[in-house]
Amino acid sequence: MSLRFPTPPCAAPNAPSPLSATGRPVRWGVVSTGRIAHTVTSDLALLEDSVLHAVSSRDARRAAAFASEHGFASSHGDDAERTGLAALLADPDVEAVYIATPHGQHFEAARQALAAGKHVLCEKSLTINAAEAIELVELARTRGLFLMEAVWTRFLPAVHRALELIDSGGLGDISWVRADLGFPAPYDRTWRLWDPAAGGGALLDLAVYPLTWALGTLGFPHSVQAAGHLNDDGVDTQESLTLGYGSGVQAQLLCSLTGAGPREAVIAGSTGWLRTAGPLNNPSSFTVHPLEGEPRTEHFEPVGRNYVYELREATRCIQQGLLESPTMSWSDSVDTMHLLDGVRKQLGISYPNDAAR
Repeated sequence: MSLRFPTPPCAAPNAPSPLSATGRPVRWGVVSTGRIAHTVTSDLALLEDSVLHAVSSRDARRAAAFASEHGFASSHGDDAERTGLAALLADPDVEAVYIATPHGQHFEAARQALAAGKHVLCEKSLTINAAEAIELVELARTRGLFLMEAVWTRFLPAVHRALELIDSGGLGDISWVRADLGFPAPYDRTWRLWDPAAGGGALLDLAVYPLTWALGTLGFPHSVQAAGHLNDDGVDTQESLTLGYGSGVQAQLLCSLTGAGPREAVIAGSTGWLRTAGPLNNPSSFTVHPLEGEPRTEHFEPVGRNYVYELREATRCIQQGLLESPTMSWSDSVDTMHLLDGVRKQLGISYPNDAAR
């Protein structure tokens, strides 16, 4: 049996707590002080072998407040001489950086970090387009540095247990996958979700999670058909993707910034079907419904906010001198960006970053 996403050690059955050290301490810098940075940093602080060393923001006061709240040794903001990011990257005690800026800033922040000799864990989507992703991968390869896209769902025990069951034939031959993720986001042109320059829209913010279930079950598709809606600013508010595979197998994915749905993944096979509970990006359980026999449910307790699993894998890889994680490989990140580029071409979605390449 060979899973399409190799199970990281921290998500394996009977694995030690993901909080337990897997090697020497790693000194972290955090780039940005937004909501996701607060959430992930709270989990990063739980790891026995993580050191919260520095944080950067354009606003020095926000950086200082973030540092005080989470216990960082130092903070950096923009001043007349250099940016807060440049100051953080100039610190020789920062070994690895977690980038939590809006999508449109991922490439430049990661490029500067790699050029400065820092390992990089960057929020999804890794970049705005495939050209940017390819450039980052080549830079990481050339510099001999770790680079990983932070798709936390790929590292969760619940997801790997479900994919293991599917891969071992627990549902028979897979016929289709359906997955959705959405919520009504109030319109605010200054909010990153609605800002084209930030890479706003449902696609880059949400699609990777339904896509994770399709890719984990079926791999990359032979064809992609997209339908969606763009607002007057050219920001995609909602889209549906139909992924085609051989023998008529399909995956149907929906992501939306206008409506709330069940936020679940359903995988249908010839001998039964599986449904996730809780949001599909962080499932608390899943239930298998065999065609013969009673349904059975498997439950999973969170550790922290469950970001600890991707953080443990990134830390382990850095400690062991790996340049990429087998679970979130460079090729998967690049191929995903190629797929999303194709969707954007079908729907007419463009970003300012595209003009540079």
